[in-house]
Amino acid sequence: MDLTETHGHGAMTDGARIHWVRLDGDSPRQEDGAPAVVLLHGGPGLPDYLDDVAAMSADLAPVYRYDQRGTGRSPWQGRHTRKRHVDDLAELLDIWGVPAAVLIGHSYGTDLAARFCVAHSDRVAAMLLLCGPFVGDWRTADRAERARRMTPEQQERLRELENLIGRTEEQETELLTLSWFTDHADPERAWEWAALDALRRRPVNWTMNRELGAEGRSDPLGQHLDELAARLPRQTEILGGTDDPRPLSALASLASRLGVPLTRIDDAGHEPWLERPAETRAHVRRFVRAAVDRQ
Repeated sequence: MDLTETHGHGAMTDGARIHWVRLDGDSPRQEDGAPAVVLLHGGPGLPDYLDDVAAMSADLAPVYRYDQRGTGRSPWQGRHTRKRHVDDLAELLDIWGVPAAVLIGHSYGTDLAARFCVAHSDRVAAMLLLCGPFVGDWRTADRAERARRMTPEQQERLRELENLIGRTEEQETELLTLSWFTDHADPERAWEWAALDALRRRPVNWTMNRELGAEGRSDPLGQHLDELAARLPRQTEILGGTDDPRPLSALASLASRLGVPLTRIDDAGHEPWLERPAETRAHVRRFVRAAVDRQ
């Protein structure tokens, strides 16, 4: 499959410049007014990392992804708010000439997708939520499972690194690796994947992480579920890995509350495209194809 990648920057109304990437295949569907796919990466505070997911459906519809403001190739200084990030996505859709998008969010990106849907439901043609959003008291189970996957020495070292002020590059890489290897189900490859991501998903914008995290705790998505349920597009689905340390039961409860289907990917963690690429690709392609065919 031949894919063409186009890069650009979008100027936001407050002066920020957002770096974006568009991936196109050679399907004639892209000439018939089909909606574009927009990927929303997690974090908050990480640069975009969803290139593998983008390639799964770019022959069915154009796929956009971007570095959220303050990350990667979208440098920005200022206070982060979830509303501003929702506004960024709306402004990017205008720049791309996309009236309504197929949103695919991962992790924190699912929270962003959900909040965007509440604010701009007319601009969401379909929504696929990968490994999130998690609402309610899910962190207790998450912490317990992560502790189970770590040795006492690893837990102690992680606490030491978290408390350091002014970490070196090596210490930052070690911190991220220890924080992320428990995201994966496969113990043979978990450390390898986390160590690679600790080098590639840099730098982490810890200020953005703290500010958006604090706002999410003071105004949790769980308080807006009735509004979200009323504004969801007809085609909305949740997908989760059965071995994500974040409890799949929380996604099951959310899916029931919203009245949407939940797909479980067996033997996969928080990034199912790594551990079960064929199953994840098949689901993403089925979802995007259905959204394109509906138009």
